[in-house]
Amino acid sequence: MMRAMPSRTSRRAGRPQRRPVLLLSLRGYRRGWAAADAAAALTLLVIAIPEQLATSRLAGMPPLTGYYAFIAGTVLFALLGSHPQMSVGADSTIAPLFAAAIGRLAPIGGGRYAELVALTAVVVGVLVALVWLLRLGWVSEFLSAPIIAGFLAGVAVIILVHQLPALLGLPAASGGTVNRLDAVLGHLGQVNGWTLAIGVAVLLIVAVAERIDRRAPGALIGLVASTIAVAVLGLTEKGVAVLGTVPDGAPHLGLRGLSVSAIGDVTPVAAVVALVVVSQSAATARAFRRRDGYDADVGRDFLGVGAGSIAAGLLGAFPVDASPPRTAAVAAASGRTQAAGLGAAAAIALLIPAAGLLRDVPLAALGGVLVFIAARLFRVGELAAIARFNRFEFALALITLLTVALVGVEQGIAVAVLLAILDRTRLSARPQLHVLGRLAHTTSWAPLSSAERPAQIPGVLVVLFATPLWYANADNFRAELHAAMGRALGTPELVVLDAIGMSDIDYTGSLALRAVLDELDGRRIRFAVARAGGHVRASLERSGLLDRIGRENLFPAVDEAVTALAPVARTAGEREPGSHDPPPSGESRT
Repeated sequence: MMRAMPSRTSRRAGRPQRRPVLLLSLRGYRRGWAAADAAAALTLLVIAIPEQLATSRLAGMPPLTGYYAFIAGTVLFALLGSHPQMSVGADSTIAPLFAAAIGRLAPIGGGRYAELVALTAVVVGVLVALVWLLRLGWVSEFLSAPIIAGFLAGVAVIILVHQLPALLGLPAASGGTVNRLDAVLGHLGQVNGWTLAIGVAVLLIVAVAERIDRRAPGALIGLVASTIAVAVLGLTEKGVAVLGTVPDGAPHLGLRGLSVSAIGDVTPVAAVVALVVVSQSAATARAFRRRDGYDADVGRDFLGVGAGSIAAGLLGAFPVDASPPRTAAVAAASGRTQAAGLGAAAAIALLIPAAGLLRDVPLAALGGVLVFIAARLFRVGELAAIARFNRFEFALALITLLTVALVGVEQGIAVAVLLAILDRTRLSARPQLHVLGRLAHTTSWAPLSSAERPAQIPGVLVVLFATPLWYANADNFRAELHAAMGRALGTPELVVLDAIGMSDIDYTGSLALRAVLDELDGRRIRFAVARAGGHVRASLERSGLLDRIGRENLFPAVDEAVTALAPVARTAGEREPGSHDPPPSGESRT
C-alpha cells in the first residue's frame, strides 16, 4: 500500500503552485505523523552515535567531526533535499577513499591532513551540487552494477586491513594495503588478547542484533558495554587502546590552509568521491521512492547532499553521503518526513558537550563495528550472481576490487569504467543483423532463429538492425547485409530494412547506407524502410537519403512494405501449401 506522503505541488485557481524552496518534505505536515517521526528519530539516533564515531576513525579525523558531518548533512538535506526519509551524514563507503588519497598528501591525524579533508568536503559538495545545476545525474550511470559491487568489495578490503591493528592491539600501520598487511603479519606475536576479545565481542553483538532485528542498536550496545568494561576492569593498564581525551569545544568555521594548489591537490579524489556520492544517493533515493510509493526529486536530492558536504567542510569535518542502511532504518521505523533526521541531529548536538564520556571507548570496539560494516559491503552473493551471469562482467568486478584494494580507488574506478565502455563499444560495433521471415497465417515477421519457425519469401530479404547505425558499426552493417543477400531465398528483388531498433544514423552510417543503395541500384533491387522513428527519418532527411529511397518507400510495418512492393511474392508465401484457413484475427504486425 502506498503511503500518503506530502505532495510537492498543489493547485490554486487551476494552476500549479511553485514548490517551496526549503523543507520540501515538511510541507503540509500533519500532527498524526509526529509519533512516527519521533520513533524514527530515536532509531536513527542510536544507529548514528556509534556509526558516526567509527566513521570518524575510518576517515582519520577527530572523533567529533563525524557528528559535525551528520548534523551538517542532515540539516542541509532537510532544508534543500526532497526525499522524506533519506539519511545523510558521514558514510563508511567514501571515508576510506579520501583518507587514502589525502593521506598521501599529509600525515593522517595531523593538522594539515584535517585541513585538506575539510577542503575536499567543500569541493565534493560543489561538484555534487553542480550535478544538480547542470543536470548531469546521468554520469552516475557509468558505474554499472558489477563495477559498484567490485568497488564496494574493494572498499571492504581497505576497511578490514585498516582496522586490523586496532582489532589486534598492534601498532598503527601506514601506506598501502600490502604494506599494512605486511606490518600486521610482522607483529602477530604482539597481539593483545584483551583487545582482540573486545573487538570480536562487539562484532558478534552487532551481528546478532542485526540478525534479530535490523533496528536493534547492536553497535551502541557493544560500544557502551565495552566502554564500561574498560573502565571497570582497568583494561587501559593491560594495553587496551582507547580514544582518550575528546575535545568538546565548538567546531571552527571556515577553511584553513586554502590555496589554489591545495584545491588542485584534492580535486582528483574529490571528483571520484563526488561520483560515488551521486551514484549512491541516486540509488538510495530511487530504491526507497519505488518501495514506499511516493515521489521525490532526485536532482534536488543532489543539491541537498552537496550542500551538506559544503557545510560539513566549513565545520572542519569531511564529505557526507546518503546512507542506504540508515535510510532503511528510518523507513522501517515508519518515518514520514525529514523531521526524523532533524530530531536525531538535534539530539546529537545536545550530546556533544558530554563528549568527554567517550574517552574510555576502546578502539577495538570501533574496529569491530567497522569490520561488520565491511562484511556488509563485501557482497559475496552478488559477486557470485555476476559470475554466473557473465564472466566478462565478473572480471570487471574483480579488476575493480583488486585495483581499489591494492592500487587506489581512483585508478580502480577509472580502469573498470574504461573497460566497461570498451566492452560496450565492442558489442555495439559488431551487432548482429537479423534476417526476418513471416510467421505462418499472420502478417507478423520474426527472426529466422525464433522458435515460431518463420519462413522467408523468395525474392524478398527483410533484415533487422536493432542498433544505431554509426561509425563503429557502419562497415559491419554493409558486410552483414551483403552476406545476408548471398544467403537469401531466391534472387533478391526487394530488401526491406526494419529500423525499429535503429534510434539514430550518424554521418558515417549515412555513407554506408548510401553505398548499400548504390549496390542495390546496380543490381536493380528495390529498397524500403519499415518502422523508422523520428531520429532516423531526420537523419535520412539531412543526408539526402530520404529522397534517394523515396518517401513513399517508408512504411509503418514490414508486411505493408512487402505487400506494396512485392505483391506476387506475398501471395506466394501467404499460406502454407495446402492450407485454406484464414489468418487469425488480432495478430501483431511487424
